Amino acid sequence: MKELQLKYGCNPNQKPSRIYMNDGSELPIKVLSGKPGYINFLDAFNGWQLVSNLKQATGLPAATSFKHVSPAGAAVGLPLSETLAKIYWVDDMDWKNFSPIACAYARARGADRMSSFGDFISLSDVCDKDTAMLIKREVSDGVIAPGYTPEALEILAQKKKGNYNVIQIDPDYVPAPLEHKEVFGVTFEQGRQELAIDDELISNLVTKNKELTEEAKRDMKISLIILKYTQSNSVCFVKGGQAIGVGAGQQSRVHCTRLAGQKADNWWLRQSPQVLNLPFKEGITRAERDNAIDVYMGEEYMDVIGDGNWERSFTEKPAVFTREEKRAWLDQLTDVTLGSDAFFPFADNIERAHKSGVTYIAQPGGSVRDDLVIECCDKYNMVMAFTGIRLFHH
Repeated sequence: MKELQLKYGCNPNQKPSRIYMNDGSELPIKVLSGKPGYINFLDAFNGWQLVSNLKQATGLPAATSFKHVSPAGAAVGLPLSETLAKIYWVDDMDWKNFSPIACAYARARGADRMSSFGDFISLSDVCDKDTAMLIKREVSDGVIAPGYTPEALEILAQKKKGNYNVIQIDPDYVPAPLEHKEVFGVTFEQGRQELAIDDELISNLVTKNKELTEEAKRDMKISLIILKYTQSNSVCFVKGGQAIGVGAGQQSRVHCTRLAGQKADNWWLRQSPQVLNLPFKEGITRAERDNAIDVYMGEEYMDVIGDGNWERSFTEKPAVFTREEKRAWLDQLTDVTLGSDAFFPFADNIERAHKSGVTYIAQPGGSVRDDLVIECCDKYNMVMAFTGIRLFHH
């Protein structure tokens, strides 16, 4: 297949639309099911690069959950804990025996479930039955992987009445070293982003504390790989081999940090006894539970708890999760890694990161206020690496 006609471009009025190879060669993908669209392919190709990089850097299967050309979550295939299985809504499945690639997707999808609603999935490894069973029960637009087991294809064929988008990509495909994009009739050309994210890149430790654990090195590399394929400006919080908060596409770096930090906070708050023990009604969907939890954890819950809105989701009115209780629980979050795609211009980013348990930071450096940023890290005994290279993605 040398080209694929699409229904339309980014929006229904943008026609015609297609994908094809400029040199006339075969496309590196096969559509096994469904009719993927323009944005689906943007998510698929960015996500595929991300998970391929993650597997190369860590040696572990990887998955990502993309929405609007940025990852809502990404993870490598480490086993789930009982608490993670519960907050990711997979505790009703045989999660203790999930395959590594299924664990990776459960983590990628679960970190920010509201943002992942209607995602496009990328898998570094062959999609197996476990992973297909996870995908089948979620609201999702499609999946790209290097292959699918017969059982997995049979399961995915039942989704969306046979119209679920299933794409197979050639894992040996290597794109040309130069890439092109056209904007307003003008063609842009640049070399592909082929930066290797390895131990050498994070070896320049500029803080007084230089104790970088192997787990922290892994999470630093994961954060930087995620940033390679996240719309800039971007900041990524990682813990335990998975993104727990991604702040993408903000004009101000501190807004990226606040956004990613708030998502990381929500991920941790979901593990609190107050949230784990919420009295949900029987029969409400996972998405409805996610929405109810988001309201419950927010400040607005103070305003709506008394007007009966809680009755839509809960069997009884939950006690207010007070600001003091939240702070006490958040203070237990530690050893979080933060990656930034460009330097921090002010120390306010570090102050905000500290509130979300950040201990390790990877960023390019190069600000005129680097000394103040380092000083702030030293105040909190953080470890910071200067990579010396920016990772903007547009």
